[in-house]
Amino acid sequence: MSYKIAIDSCGELLDEWKQDDRIESIPLTLMVGKETIIDDETFDQLEYLKKVAECPECPKTACPSPENYRKVFDCDADHVYGITLSAELSGSYNSALLGKDLVLEENPEKKIHIFNSCSASVGETLIALKIQACEEAGLPFEDIVSVVEKYIEEQDTFFVLENLDTLRKNGRLTGVKSLVAGALKIKPVMGATPEGTIIQLSQARGMNRAIVKMVDIIEEKRKSAKNLIMGISHCNCPERARMLAEALQKRMNPDRIVVLNMGGLSTTYANDGGVIVVL
Repeated sequence: MSYKIAIDSCGELLDEWKQDDRIESIPLTLMVGKETIIDDETFDQLEYLKKVAECPECPKTACPSPENYRKVFDCDADHVYGITLSAELSGSYNSALLGKDLVLEENPEKKIHIFNSCSASVGETLIALKIQACEEAGLPFEDIVSVVEKYIEEQDTFFVLENLDTLRKNGRLTGVKSLVAGALKIKPVMGATPEGTIIQLSQARGMNRAIVKMVDIIEEKRKSAKNLIMGISHCNCPERARMLAEALQKRMNPDRIVVLNMGGLSTTYANDGGVIVVL
């Protein structure tokens, strides 16, 4: 059976996927001041970070329209999968559901499923990898949906950012009761609930100590990542991501660690120097 995986642009694409017609990124829109930027293959991270730093207004984002999703879902593939960032953080999931409904109005037998990642960034990437593995193993559509939904339920997301200003100002930290002032150089270690809302797990003084604390928390929660793929995404800090990957490999022994630089949507909220870990 042929398949199509559509990932909203909060999820990073592996290099090999960029030339694979079966994998497609659905771009969100970024707004910096009066400028509108499409989060697609033309996104320039360094230029974007410069624009954000120079703009007195907080950047904004907008999810893809249902019509954008419909165009991708309405394809010749036998099985179609959509993956969006957490429905608790964006309207992308609901927009994808509407796009699916538009296709099913014309072709009610079409097999389409939308996955709410309950995560973001490289969490979506890992979900796409899971779907791809199931398809290549020849599993039926309904079994793939069941396996991947269970995988999402068991997935954990952790992150440490240099600052949380964009998340806070855009209302993505409503579940976090209090945060220590940035002037003290305290960096919160953040995570996600099973539903995909953001929570604070711990904190440490300085970015390096916060990352060590995050690794400790991950190891305590999972003990081992053997037979699992782990994902790391970073915003313009490849050396920090490399050191994090080495620490996680040594302490948890995953089968594979995928390390990716963030696209536009993740860059907007993570800001320069942020790192995310998903397993």
